[in-house]
Amino acid sequence: MRATGLRPILEEMILRWQYSNPYWLWLAAVIIAVDQITKQLVVRHIARFEEIAVNEFLNLTHRHNTGAAFSSFSSLPPWVFIVLGVVVSIGILIWLRRNLYGQLLVAISLCLILGGALGNVIDRATRGYVIDFIDFHVGNWHYAAFNVADMAITVGAVLLLLDMFMNGETETTAKESKNKT
Repeated sequence: MRATGLRPILEEMILRWQYSNPYWLWLAAVIIAVDQITKQLVVRHIARFEEIAVNEFLNLTHRHNTGAAFSSFSSLPPWVFIVLGVVVSIGILIWLRRNLYGQLLVAISLCLILGGALGNVIDRATRGYVIDFIDFHVGNWHYAAFNVADMAITVGAVLLLLDMFMNGETETTAKESKNKT
């Protein structure tokens, strides 16, 4: 006997929403919030170029990045990066909307990238540069300073690649077993 009434309908709608790709947009919002809060803490408590040792491999610092990754293209004006970040964000939202269900890893990946992109867009729009503050180093070699948004973008990209390899392997395995029969 099937249950009737509003409650089962609402429960089904909520369950369908939780398995939809746009459901994961909350993750992008969390990334943006954590990114902006940590950057504001750095601006308030660490002087520019100051380094605070956390351990032998990690410093907290305060840097301004006017370019893209590794300060590349730093001669370009901030609006170029703002437009690029907005275009990427719109593309991600369209991707999430067009592929509503069944792509959990893709949805999480895209929302991480979206949150990171918008976190850095906010910096460029309000400051003209991005605040970087995590300085990983080994001895005198220092990796380029980065921030929470950069970490989210990187993890999202790695997860997206992982999903592509997993799906590619699944498709290859399916084709091979089909050819054997």
